[in-house]
Amino acid sequence: MEDVQKHVADIAMPIDRVGVKGLRLPIIVRDRESGIQHTVAQVSLSVDLPAEFKGTHMSRFVEALEHWSGELDYNTFLTLLDDIVGRLQARSAHVRFVFPYFLRRKSPVSGADCLMDYTCRVDGEYRDDTLTFTLGADVPVMTVCPCSKAISDEGAHSQRAEVRIQTRFKGFLWLEDIIEIGERAGSCPVYSLLKREDEKFVTEHAFANPAFVEDVVRAAAQGLEEHPQIRWYRVEVESFESIHNHSAFAVIESGG
Repeated sequence: MEDVQKHVADIAMPIDRVGVKGLRLPIIVRDRESGIQHTVAQVSLSVDLPAEFKGTHMSRFVEALEHWSGELDYNTFLTLLDDIVGRLQARSAHVRFVFPYFLRRKSPVSGADCLMDYTCRVDGEYRDDTLTFTLGADVPVMTVCPCSKAISDEGAHSQRAEVRIQTRFKGFLWLEDIIEIGERAGSCPVYSLLKREDEKFVTEHAFANPAFVEDVVRAAAQGLEEHPQIRWYRVEVESFESIHNHSAFAVIESGG
């Protein structure tokens, strides 16, 4: 049958990335406590396209996923990207997995046990036989405004914030390490299940540790700087302000 994708393009212009997104796939990720965890990822796959080609072969992305092991780590990611480059005769390929990762968290006083989910992501770019592998997590925290606490006779405004961390590293890095760095950076972690004694603790702990969005991003960056495996990071903190009609944010990026 005629291969229309290989026709000459009407506009001879290279495309940086072309591919498919919104695929859902069951995957297996490493879990520090139990060894492995089964979850479901939203997947995006893309390649570069030279100026002379009209289109790429979208079905081959799905074929590559069908032949992939489904176990998410550096080596299997490299295998998947190398397969995509070969199937689509591309110079470079990019893959993104976004998935919920679940950890059991105990409430701080009652010890009530409940699952917390964190949005995690893995990005891989394969170019010139080199894989750039990025691991990240979005970590919810609570923050209390230091200014509001200082000027108010009673109370202070508090809100949810999100610590979004991306890392590149040497060796192996647990998702739990990233999540714990993010949780330590806020005024207090958040929990899925809190009894009344836990709510009292969380409120008092947060108000004893007020933090601007700038404080949170610096604390997270310091934790990432001190981790022996991490060689590059980007951390963004967004505070969903409770008394303003906007969010506040801060970003730090460091490393090579």
